[in-house]
Amino acid sequence: MKISYNWLKWYVPEIPEAEKLADVFTMHLCEVEEVEKKDGDSIFDLKILPDRAHDLLSHHGIARELAGQLGIAFNDPTPKYKIPESKSTNLKIELQTENCRRYSGRIVRNIKVGPSPDWVKMHLESIGQRSINNIVDATNITMYDCGQPCHAFDLDKLASEKLIVRYAKAGEKITTLDNKEVLLKETDMVIADENNVLAIAGVKGGKIAEVDENTKNILIEVANFDPVSVRKTSRKMGIITDSSKRFENDLSPELCSFAMVELSGLFVEYGFTDFEDVVDLYENKQQDRKVIFSVDLVNKKLGANISADEIENILKQYNYTYIRTGENFEITPPSMRLDLNIPEDMLEEIGRVYGYDKVTPQAPEIDFKPEVNKIFTKIAYARNKLISEGYNEVMTYSFCNKGKVQVLASASDKKYLRENLTDGLKDSINLNNLNSPFLGLDTVKVFEIGTVFLGDKEETRVAYGDKKKITEITIDEYCKDILPEIFSERSSDLFANTLSQTISENTSGSTNQIFKMWSLYPFIARDIALWVDENISLESIQKIIKENAGDLLVKEPRLFDTFKKEGKISYAFRLVFQSKEKTLTDEEVAIPMAKITEKLVLDGFVIR
Repeated sequence: MKISYNWLKWYVPEIPEAEKLADVFTMHLCEVEEVEKKDGDSIFDLKILPDRAHDLLSHHGIARELAGQLGIAFNDPTPKYKIPESKSTNLKIELQTENCRRYSGRIVRNIKVGPSPDWVKMHLESIGQRSINNIVDATNITMYDCGQPCHAFDLDKLASEKLIVRYAKAGEKITTLDNKEVLLKETDMVIADENNVLAIAGVKGGKIAEVDENTKNILIEVANFDPVSVRKTSRKMGIITDSSKRFENDLSPELCSFAMVELSGLFVEYGFTDFEDVVDLYENKQQDRKVIFSVDLVNKKLGANISADEIENILKQYNYTYIRTGENFEITPPSMRLDLNIPEDMLEEIGRVYGYDKVTPQAPEIDFKPEVNKIFTKIAYARNKLISEGYNEVMTYSFCNKGKVQVLASASDKKYLRENLTDGLKDSINLNNLNSPFLGLDTVKVFEIGTVFLGDKEETRVAYGDKKKITEITIDEYCKDILPEIFSERSSDLFANTLSQTISENTSGSTNQIFKMWSLYPFIARDIALWVDENISLESIQKIIKENAGDLLVKEPRLFDTFKKEGKISYAFRLVFQSKEKTLTDEEVAIPMAKITEKLVLDGFVIR
């Protein structure tokens, strides 16, 4: 939202210099995204958040906020609008939807469309808006000033002096003011006469009743529409306007009265005098709200030490209607402040005005013993114990192709919930055994902790093992030796100690590890065995292999077999080759293997 400093001074002449005002915004209200110097003015681009969009997307709202924040006078402009005595009207307005919460209309006759006064152009241009004509500019000035969108129809282009607020009919269309044809849906709220759709309610006007240089009589609209309805229509159509932004963040219906007076007052300044009575449909009026809070609650929640007098001074600065009883307050929030409904809202309001920077940070005193989650503690104990014994955790599918519990919405080949963990664990072991050369493992040991479904009950079980044997038991059976400790007050300490020990045993000491993407192509494993003299070191053999294997060797040569005989040692190594660009062939792997063999033979080693 762009806000003009000179415009604000109409309301609060005592506001500080623009540079200091930016700090006030930042510390107590919202972010200042930019401050632009422009033709003797300072334009603030403020990031107004949704919780205050209902009252701060306007110069009037910002000015009231600053007056309250700084404790300076606010000049209410309402008395300056001298509206001539209006005439009776034949205007009829029909509301066919509850989503129009208020609709005010007024006919103004014998107007003259032309350029706007210089001050109107100056104000609009200061916030980046283009002047169109005096009528359209007046509706825009009113919206940017007080936050209430307004619209003007050419009265003589209507079928009659009657407006209908309704939902669109299937197949209806409208050509908007920017000449775009829009197909309406039955969920779109519109303003219509007895023949045509004139505007998309709260979003954009149409061409049919557009004000132009020939317009003589106008019907001005000041209405309040349901925010959800406007937002859905606006987003569905992809038409986001300054009007829709304000309506979709909710506006107080009470704002309509002020806007009607302001807009009529602007027309008086233009020299228009022929006003008819306002037709105002406002059945379900906004009710006054009461918010009760205490000084003690404020200080407990904020961690501050604000006195009752300081709180009262803040309420006075903001012109709140309130009743003070000792250290308790009951306020009636202004109708525009839709965000103030519960005591916590007032705590935030007071803290924001008082200044969160004045609140000394203090850690709360917490004196309680957390309740132990027994099943979690058992699972954590079992997991850390199995990891410490060299097992790796896996998670297999809970769905399978047979069982007692069938799932209605599931893949066609897996309609049941598992009855055991062992089937999934076997598949995992078989799969990982195929990759054991790449993983550098002689034995694949895995475990899973999970739920099984037995028809009338569910159980948490532990399954662990390798390709030779798999054990599956309940979590209680696995933890039976330490169950008394789990259920004791020491259980959290037991878990913490077990976890700490496991981490220290399984964590690498390096803190500078860099992730490298693995290859997406399969590996090929090859073995090589040789005889060497006892005085030849293992490391020297591995060095020769690595130096001659080339870039395709992706793992350290792993020794997987050794034995001694008659003063010599036999070493057997497993080599893993892999490319990052393609799937290797046997012929491509044979090249580095031949080079390794040739070098070893040249150095006097016997290949076996």
